[in-house]
Amino acid sequence: MKTPDYIGYVFEVTPVQPGTEILIAQLGLVGFESFVENESQVEASIQKEDWYATILDEIQILKSDEFKITYTYKEITPVNWNEEWEKNFTPIIVDDVCSIRASFHNKPACLYDIVINPKMSFGTGHHETTFMMVQHLLVLDMKGKSLLDMGCGTGVLAILAEKLGAGQVDAIDIDNWCYLNTKENLQLNNTRTIEVFEGDAGSIQNTYDIIIANINRNILVEDIPVYAQHLRKNGLLLLSGFYKEDIPLIDEVCNQNQLVKVKQIERNNWMAVSYQLN
Repeated sequence: MKTPDYIGYVFEVTPVQPGTEILIAQLGLVGFESFVENESQVEASIQKEDWYATILDEIQILKSDEFKITYTYKEITPVNWNEEWEKNFTPIIVDDVCSIRASFHNKPACLYDIVINPKMSFGTGHHETTFMMVQHLLVLDMKGKSLLDMGCGTGVLAILAEKLGAGQVDAIDIDNWCYLNTKENLQLNNTRTIEVFEGDAGSIQNTYDIIIANINRNILVEDIPVYAQHLRKNGLLLLSGFYKEDIPLIDEVCNQNQLVKVKQIERNNWMAVSYQLN
């Protein structure tokens, strides 16, 4: 399958909050797939086949007098991502137990060693959210547990779950590039129990002991009720991809779905929180 081309935007937002939250929510409604927040900027991308010249006419915040938002955009064509990552991707080690590295790095002396070639997929472990999700998984008893990695990116969390002894492991991502990259990374790690699917929360078919979702706040708020429906009694939901100030909203939606907070981790104002289904 041909790798899709993307249109990439960079938005300068003043004031940053709640401007970036509103902007991301409205961009998501018209088909933008990925977002990166950098200080006063939001980087957003959409597949070229879904883009049209007047797409931003539907973004109401751009017409608001309360915010100053400027932007640039350009077409993003496929590049040699293996070469780019080889230049820039450095291995990481989480809590001296789990290493995440590319295939061209030397193997460190860690109990759990994960090899990924991330290309454009999110989930190298360098971002605070992935790092914290690894920390959550490392302290759980995974033996024989069923697990879903929702929004799997590179598949790194699903791979770790299998290494920790999980039984049935499924991984889902809406992005075709991530779907293909996860399948490649499963082969690199000689996984046996992981199945990967392309789709969104509507693609979930099974029930699980553990569901992990490292996405963004707005998608999580929308999909938490779906996750709760696919958790077994006393199952765990691990969430990340949002800031500390988003915790009250995440807590509220979880509580509405009989999910009670168990533990939260903070790293540079990013959060990773576990909830248990009553």
